[in-house]
Amino acid sequence: MSEKPAEESRDRMEGAVGCLLAVLGAAVTGAFALSRAAYTIEGGFEGHARDWGVILVDLPLILFAGLVVPPLTWAAATRWLRPWAAVLVCAAVVGLGLWGLAAGWHPRQAPDPGYGPGL
Repeated sequence: MSEKPAEESRDRMEGAVGCLLAVLGAAVTGAFALSRAAYTIEGGFEGHARDWGVILVDLPLILFAGLVVPPLTWAAATRWLRPWAAVLVCAAVVGLGLWGLAAGWHPRQAPDPGYGPGL
């Protein structure tokens, strides 16, 4: 009981926000990455385009980053900034991360619409 009750409740609130950011980060990156990698996971016609590197390496690393980066950013930002500014910093970091992912990660996509199954 060395801490004041107000400081303890603030610490709990910051911890709860960090956990919420972890869940939200994993959900957002999962939705973003899984939608881009859907063709690679499905494999196309008879599974010929299934890429196990994307399934076993890329997606777990992306989901791990989405789980870890937002709460670490929150923890670092709340040391020097107010909570509302820390939320803005977290949103900016997640936005930049998703932008970088979209710019640099290109899993195999379905062929163009003209290349169909035929008659």
